[in-house]
Amino acid sequence: MVEDSGVHELLQQWAAERSDDAEMQEVNRIKNAWLAEAPPSAPGIPVQRGGKGGSRGLVKVDSADPAYVAAMRKRAPEAPEALLAAAASYWQLVGDVAEAEQWWDAGISPLDQRALDYRAAGLTPADLGRRLGPMTVLQHLRRGSAAAWCVARLQRQRRDGVA
Repeated sequence: MVEDSGVHELLQQWAAERSDDAEMQEVNRIKNAWLAEAPPSAPGIPVQRGGKGGSRGLVKVDSADPAYVAAMRKRAPEAPEALLAAAASYWQLVGDVAEAEQWWDAGISPLDQRALDYRAAGLTPADLGRRLGPMTVLQHLRRGSAAAWCVARLQRQRRDGVA
């Protein structure tokens, strides 16, 4: 299993949101009332479309691929099934299960959706173990460095011939 304090916090938050605690029931009631006032929209992930005007659309995310959920279950056995299914629906956008497993092997938790941002910025799973100064790229990312900054530093290393 991947050690990441953010995963533990996510599991605690997930459990708290589903608890029968009176305070959480009130929070959920308010949230649901607020969401009920919003215009209905299909679930999806915002994307930019090419073309005139730069209009934004949604990529519809249907149900999670069972192969993803099974692969994620091996790596995060303590996670609730619903959380794995929700995370799997986003991981499907990374590519096939083999590519997702490369990210997980590199140190990204199956429950961490930031890999989509890292990939969009130009990082690969192999980049996460590369060193930028005294820390690896993954350590920089976990400490809050922007993925674009890491990509720029890696490109400078490659250009300068630094291993």
